[in-house]
Amino acid sequence: MKKLLSLSFCVGALTFAACESNANKQGAGADTTTMSDDTSADTVDNAHNSQNSVDWAGTYKGVIPCADCPGIETTVVLNNDLTFKYTGVYQERDTKIEDAGKFMWHDNGSVVHLMGKEVNMKLKVGENQLFSLDQDGNPIDGPLKEHYILKKEL
Repeated sequence: MKKLLSLSFCVGALTFAACESNANKQGAGADTTTMSDDTSADTVDNAHNSQNSVDWAGTYKGVIPCADCPGIETTVVLNNDLTFKYTGVYQERDTKIEDAGKFMWHDNGSVVHLMGKEVNMKLKVGENQLFSLDQDGNPIDGPLKEHYILKKEL
């Protein structure tokens, strides 16, 4: 039951079922942990986006906040063939979630949507980092927002 509850929390915290909003564009070349949502759909240069301008394939790691443990050691591997591998290890718990599957790029070319058996999440792709998005497809905000960023292993 603990495992199911932890899995439910992880999937709930990382599941993003909302449609992508064009109001949440981020410059592909920005090497920053903050995201701007003041770019309108009319001014976005679709020829220059994270999908075609950033070296996005690779392994990303971070510790995501957890409600009932110190954190979830998260690893996401994005492959050039549009497949992914997800691993989430709950600190101080006997719980590990592993999943793999295909991901898709949203029309704006800056958000990847991971779809596996256990994982259904959207991540905004930046230079050498992935930003977790909330259930509405918006950047995580608040005092813990810096903990929802996965850094690329170089």
